[in-house]
Amino acid sequence: MSPAGTSFLDRFFKIKESGSSVRTEVLAGLTTFLAMSYILVVNPTILEEAGMDFGAVFVATCISSAFACMMMGLIANYPIALAPGMGLNAYFTYAVVRGMGIPWQVALGAVCVSGIIFIILSLFKVREAIVNSLPNSLKYSIGGGIGLFLALVALKSAGVVVSNPATLVSLGDIHSPKVLLAIVGFCLIVALEHFRVRGGIIIGILVITAIASVLGINQFQGVFAPVPSLAPTFLQLDFHDLFTMSLVSVIFVFFFVDLFDSTGVLIGVSGRAGLLVDGKLPRVKKALLADSTAIVVGAGLGTSSTTAYVESAAGAAVGGRTGLTAVVVGILMLASLWFSKLAASVPEYATAPALLYVGVLMMRSMTEIDWKDVTEAAPAFFTLIFMPFAYSIADGIAMGFISYALIKLFCGKVKEVSYMVWIIAILWAFKLLWLGA
Repeated sequence: MSPAGTSFLDRFFKIKESGSSVRTEVLAGLTTFLAMSYILVVNPTILEEAGMDFGAVFVATCISSAFACMMMGLIANYPIALAPGMGLNAYFTYAVVRGMGIPWQVALGAVCVSGIIFIILSLFKVREAIVNSLPNSLKYSIGGGIGLFLALVALKSAGVVVSNPATLVSLGDIHSPKVLLAIVGFCLIVALEHFRVRGGIIIGILVITAIASVLGINQFQGVFAPVPSLAPTFLQLDFHDLFTMSLVSVIFVFFFVDLFDSTGVLIGVSGRAGLLVDGKLPRVKKALLADSTAIVVGAGLGTSSTTAYVESAAGAAVGGRTGLTAVVVGILMLASLWFSKLAASVPEYATAPALLYVGVLMMRSMTEIDWKDVTEAAPAFFTLIFMPFAYSIADGIAMGFISYALIKLFCGKVKEVSYMVWIIAILWAFKLLWLGA
């Protein structure tokens, strides 16, 4: 890059002022991209099970991720990458579309509305007020519960666990090559991540895909291909009957899960990069607006909610401090548009280990809960177990809030419950008891 170009980037992103360099920011962007690029394969695979076109979702994933990263980098100047969120895409497919029988077009409409709500709340700082008013035990248990939910989805899709009329679930055919490859893939990803190999998750996915293709149990379709058509999902949102009570609860879950997921990542990665000032995030309004706007754009393109990625911490670890890191990730996401054949070649049992590993990462939040205080631990436990056992992220959140309010009330600690928790708990109780699950 010419000195003039470097000088412009330095001035625009305030790189030297942040204690970084253009070279470091580019390297950080590449590192973050490799750490999160598995979403380009996994997201279309999950949403395809909702009846959506794989190629169109692949393109939507690339473009929505690129747009979100560019927004975060150019407007908020943070080294934080965004893409369709794990957990949110699983909820979209397995709970909303397949579980509730809602067409995916209507589900996209719900995603869009949740994004619009995000924009409004971000403009008036309501979003921060909601996060600050809720107890840590519920914030952290939601992440852990989604981790268990993802684990169940992964094990089921790989055939590691199967349904059993006597015991609900049981171990699958452990002699199956696909099951064995899924287990090996998970162990490989863990080993690569342990040794801090950049892009360990995507490497694990590609290795299992290659082994399966060599063994003849998977058809390898190639690497490069023309960019697939976006038409099957572009602006296919359906807002019909979107404000019935069942769909309002869906909108609420999209909103609620992303609320804590993205805000937590913003704070966590910014802390890792040393960008917090007196424990607070400068330009937080711009960051939240970038996040929420990307949700609406992503829904229009044809994908579930975008959110900030914890893998951004990988870029921060190698020195990423400014929005140039996020912009580099966005450019690489756009360059990935020509790799749709490679993405389509990846079988479910190759992506399942990635889902399982993301579940491991999300369970880390459980260590932040005060397990010694039973009035905090019990609601967290309810949230944690109901998500996989009820096969519903929404029901897990509902049981967490309802149990938190009731337990604090019965234990004489009602003053510890914020008005926001009471409002949410009452709304969920009304929905479950009077309108059904």
